[in-house]
Amino acid sequence: MSEAYRKAGVDIAAADRSVARMKRHVESTRRPEVWGAFGGFGGGFALDMARYKEPVLVSGTDGVGTKLLVARAVGRHDTVGIDCVAMCVNDIVVHGAEPLFFLDYLAVGRVDPDQVEAVVSGVAAGCREAGCALIGGETAEMPGMYAPGDYDLAGFAVGAVERARFVDGSRVRPGDVVIGLPSAGLHSNGFSLARKIVFEDAGLSVGDDLPECGATVGEVLLAPTRIYVRAILALLERVDVRGMAHITGGGLLDNVIRTLPEGCRAVLDATAWEEPPVFAALRRLSVEPPTAEDLYQTWNMGIGFVCMIAPEDVDRAMAVLKENGGRPVQVGRVEAGERSVVIRTPHAASGVVMRRAETGVAVDKSDEASGGGPGGAHRPEGGGGV
Repeated sequence: MSEAYRKAGVDIAAADRSVARMKRHVESTRRPEVWGAFGGFGGGFALDMARYKEPVLVSGTDGVGTKLLVARAVGRHDTVGIDCVAMCVNDIVVHGAEPLFFLDYLAVGRVDPDQVEAVVSGVAAGCREAGCALIGGETAEMPGMYAPGDYDLAGFAVGAVERARFVDGSRVRPGDVVIGLPSAGLHSNGFSLARKIVFEDAGLSVGDDLPECGATVGEVLLAPTRIYVRAILALLERVDVRGMAHITGGGLLDNVIRTLPEGCRAVLDATAWEEPPVFAALRRLSVEPPTAEDLYQTWNMGIGFVCMIAPEDVDRAMAVLKENGGRPVQVGRVEAGERSVVIRTPHAASGVVMRRAETGVAVDKSDEASGGGPGGAHRPEGGGGV
């Protein structure tokens, strides 16, 4: 071992011990298509060309964001890897792609083999749940960039779908039914706001109880992101799915609109699903309660994934999702109109919150079909964990 490198803050021996402890977790995710042995310079994957006529590879990358600060405060690191996988594989299954393999990137201030193994065990658990192989990764020790105990985690997923079965929302039509799959809570988005409310506004610690949830702050905030892959792949085998959305950063307002073509608006009824109690707790604890726009453009509010289905296929879709643990709820309908998302909710003063495609902002409106000035706060579309 390089003594000079160790004195500079990089412990190669600790890194080697971490790699050795990762092996069993990585091997637990192996698929028949994986090519090569653990520890190579690159991960190989032999695509089964007998399954596809015209395969399209779909890739996605994401991280866990400031949820990692909660993991560090709790001292538990075996769930954030599930979040990392979920954020990536849920994105690519939106397009009908089966996740095939995954790679992770773990940057640390100092290699702690126990911590590294815990993180990677979560990554492997997420991969097993999604049915994809963990074929590679990187653990980078960067003293000076990160403090001892600090780390960042990102992931990269690749999947495949037949070209003719690629789902992009272009076939969504007025009259289609919007089916939602419940979230497990915050998932991995909106944590900067959630942490501000819980730790700054309310002055709580991770060990304090949240009465609404029947659990501690740490337990509630670390609930892993739900992985929807198996339920959605089963649905795609039996039902013509016209559009899908993973409800990540930007909430229902910013993500549902991404799958709508011109001339379509999605009208959702927030009373159709059960809101997880964490959101009531956050509203109670906040010094300045979030507006309806904040709620639906920051958090998933209880729906983590949506599908748009032709009316004649709804009963079959609901049955397939229930058979595969999806717990589906009919949450709305697609109507003809300006490309937008309208949510009827008790949290808006007017009863309605709306997001128009061309404005990029949410507005609280009583007449969702009419014009009016934009309001609320702009947030970029897409994922991310801030």
